[in-house]
Amino acid sequence: MDAPQDPPPMSRGKAAIYAISLPLSLLLLLFLPAGSLSWRAGWIFVAVLIFGFGFSALVLARINPVIYRARSRFQPGTKGWDKALLAVILPAMVAILPVGALDAGRFHWSYVPPSAVALGYAMLLAGMAITAWAQAVNPFFEPGVRIQSERHQHVIDTGPYLFVRHPGYSAAILLFVGMALALASWWALAPALIASAFLILRTAWEDRLLHAELPGYAAYAQIVRWRLFPALW
Repeated sequence: MDAPQDPPPMSRGKAAIYAISLPLSLLLLLFLPAGSLSWRAGWIFVAVLIFGFGFSALVLARINPVIYRARSRFQPGTKGWDKALLAVILPAMVAILPVGALDAGRFHWSYVPPSAVALGYAMLLAGMAITAWAQAVNPFFEPGVRIQSERHQHVIDTGPYLFVRHPGYSAAILLFVGMALALASWWALAPALIASAFLILRTAWEDRLLHAELPGYAAYAQIVRWRLFPALW
């Protein structure tokens, strides 16, 4: 059997672009629609995101550094239907930020009680933690759906995969809804729910693909019955 072929590493230049452009994009998506840099709630939100994702990135760099290669780009063989779904999911996910900023930071269209904002931050942190946990145990955690035969992909049944078959998607839904609530915007729930609905569809289609093409997955699915949320689905 041939040795597994991991994706090539990201170039230093591309890594530098990511390191600069992602925080800058976050600031633009929030404070440009808010119309002011003095929006205190926006800065709290940014600080939580940077701390949460930054901490998880440091942990993953020690535990499962290959994950950065896997997630650096869409690999050849990514399913066409997945690209179509992502064409809706990703813009809807991004839209949560400016919609929330327009609402809570500028026009104040809706009132979200502090308890709901606190719930949003709890969901946000839980989503970050579950995402990091899933990535720590699963080297095949790529951004696109495909069977990674050149990497000798196999079933992962440890960590959060003991409880649900797609914990990364469970975490993403927590992140989508959590971002809207943490930004104190009911209006931002609209793109969050759109992204979540298409992610649920993606879960169903990916699960069907894995049943058909990944050896051992059908047996694993008999043990771990739930796709996204225990006792629900």
